[in-house]
Amino acid sequence: MTIGEGTDDEAGLGEREQALLAVERRSWPGPGAKERAVRERLGLSPTRYYQLLNALLDDPRALAHDPVTVNRLRRVREEKQRRREG
Repeated sequence: MTIGEGTDDEAGLGEREQALLAVERRSWPGPGAKERAVRERLGLSPTRYYQLLNALLDDPRALAHDPVTVNRLRRVREEKQRRREG
C-alpha cells in the first residue's frame, strides 16, 4: 500500500497515512521503542517511515486530519533545518 491507497474518502487520508500520524501522537518510553513499533506495526524501515512522514507533513489533508501533531512536527522540522543552515 502506498500513501493515498486504502482510503474510502478520496479527500481524506489513507490508513497508512493515519497510522503514521498515530505513531507520532504517542509518547515512547525509550530509545528504539518507536522504531520497533514502526517495523512491527507498519512493516516499514525507520528510514522509509521518516521519508513518508516528511512528505505527509506537507499534505493539507494531514493538517486537516491532525493539526496539533502536524504543526508540532513542522516546527521540529523547521528548527532542525535552521540549525543545519546556521
